[in-house]
Amino acid sequence: MMAQQLDAPRAAGPKAPLLSSRARRWLGNGLAYLVMTALAFIVMIPLFWMLSTSLKARWEIFAWPPQWIPETLHWENYREAFTKYPMGRFMLNSAFLVVVNVIGELLAVPLIAYGFARLRFPGRNVLFVLMLATMMIPGHIKLIPLFAIYHRLNMIDTYWPLVLPAFFGNPFFIFLMVQYIKTLPRDLDEAARMDGAGTWTILYRIILPLCKPPLTIILVYTFWWTWNEFLHPLIYLNSFDKFPVQVGLAFFKGRYSVEWNLFMAATLVSILPILILYFFVQRQLIGGIASVGLKG
Repeated sequence: MMAQQLDAPRAAGPKAPLLSSRARRWLGNGLAYLVMTALAFIVMIPLFWMLSTSLKARWEIFAWPPQWIPETLHWENYREAFTKYPMGRFMLNSAFLVVVNVIGELLAVPLIAYGFARLRFPGRNVLFVLMLATMMIPGHIKLIPLFAIYHRLNMIDTYWPLVLPAFFGNPFFIFLMVQYIKTLPRDLDEAARMDGAGTWTILYRIILPLCKPPLTIILVYTFWWTWNEFLHPLIYLNSFDKFPVQVGLAFFKGRYSVEWNLFMAATLVSILPILILYFFVQRQLIGGIASVGLKG
């Protein structure tokens, strides 16, 4: 009886933890990675189906039940997709537009943004507000006036309407870079001026090396938007050999039917440049968006 009374407090004492802190941390990380892997797999399902469709025969595309793995892999669909229409030529056209637009944005945006962020001149705030107001105008409203302007300048069926706006700067990129430059201390500019540096030297040797995050965003987004552009090339271009890749993909969709296997094969190849670009700059892009968002 006495032994039971002595053991009672000991039994009612605090229990030892079932899992150590390290085990709980490993378990939490494992569950998080499991959920993220499942979500990534769900997001990748359309890409897997696109790959599967690109390797099927036409009669297998709408077969029921659907087959993820075709009975026979028809790799010749890729060759047929690029021989039936000059997809290689279309991709080169898109690559040319991407390079010119990237050069234009990287030349214009830093100049305009530096002027708004650092220089003082009459009407600066008014011009900045007007520049931001252009972002509120829907793009479709500007199609007819711009087409009339380019038609009078004899620029229809040329690449000028598709590359010229880039050399005047995108308002979104300008706003993004202005907000980032404002976070940089002005002491850098004053120290450089005391050493005899001019405005251009400060911009290209002091400011731009510190603006890698917004410049990365400009590069990636310009590449992405230009490569996926469909409406403006369709409006301004008439020659078959000048079409970019997105207009070229539309040729696989006829009035009454769609060659889904060839269409998926060409589409899968067309998105490879974007995937390759994201693979190389994903760390800089994610870090750039985070830093610009925090500092802006």
